[in-house]
Amino acid sequence: MLLRDQSAIMDLVHSWGVQLAQHLQTKYSGYEGLFSLASTVADLHTTFFFFFPIWFHLRRDTGLRLVWVAVVGDWINLVLKWVLFGERPYWWVHETHFYRAGAAPSLHQFPITCETGPGSPSGHAMGAAGVWYVMVTALLAIAAEKRCPPSLYTVLQVLLWGLMVLLVLLVCMSRVYMAAHFPHQVIAGIVAGVLVAEAVSGVKWIYSASLRTYTFTAAFLISFAVGFYLMLKAVGVDLLWTLEKAQRWCTKAEWVHLDTTPFASLLRNTGSLLGLGVGLSLHSPRKTSCAFKTVCIVASLALLRLLDAWTFSSENLVAFYCLSFSKSAVALLIPTAVVPWALR
Repeated sequence: MLLRDQSAIMDLVHSWGVQLAQHLQTKYSGYEGLFSLASTVADLHTTFFFFFPIWFHLRRDTGLRLVWVAVVGDWINLVLKWVLFGERPYWWVHETHFYRAGAAPSLHQFPITCETGPGSPSGHAMGAAGVWYVMVTALLAIAAEKRCPPSLYTVLQVLLWGLMVLLVLLVCMSRVYMAAHFPHQVIAGIVAGVLVAEAVSGVKWIYSASLRTYTFTAAFLISFAVGFYLMLKAVGVDLLWTLEKAQRWCTKAEWVHLDTTPFASLLRNTGSLLGLGVGLSLHSPRKTSCAFKTVCIVASLALLRLLDAWTFSSENLVAFYCLSFSKSAVALLIPTAVVPWALR
């Protein structure tokens, strides 16, 4: 009886989410490009390939914190998704019995709609909230160090936190608009993202961690996730149950991308973490001029853009995962070690 009541409540919550998605798709039909851009920018790919190189050379500790928050947060997001079994709007409307004999609502799909993992909490919302929390607190810390006048500091606080709220709200709207998430999933993602960012920011050893620590951490994250998956699979719980739904209900087969699967995300993030560890072990911090830092940032962004253009086939699963891991590791190695060494 309790399970039936809980299911009825969730069906009601999901139906409200579908109504909101329909409203956004109807009222803001001309803003598809903006919402697509918001989802793209909120992806952790932007953090590793754009935000990190800038912050690493401007303020090293903030760059390190960005990576740790992104990696740990996305790993927690993966575990939560596996535990919560969250639905996604684009397949839920086709499989639910909530509408009974009535016609199921029609939801438009887009090239970035058909993600293959569970929906709760939203990884985009969680990542955006965590990453922007780190950057806003870093900017405010810089202002405090420069002894910004109290009145100006207050204005800066309002502007920066207000900007973060607007950006995260846009990301959340985009995820609902794309029919990739329900509203309660993006709200859960925001809360989880801020909590992870606050918790990781209080850990001091990440700023002086050795290559051994980075290696052990990456190995632990992979081992725990794989072990958790195998343990539940042994008792009959398939954590990849969403892949079949994505392939079945996505409008176009080419919109179902292998790089949205949970294990692809896991390997990308752990590859980034290991790449950071290797890069830091090869690069010793030195006091450099503003001109040198600027050149490092420009060169890093240019090389990362070239690296980002490198794509590979997903026909061979093992090769795809290995190349994803390697590409992510190289992406963090370039700004931390390769560019500074080459310029010197």
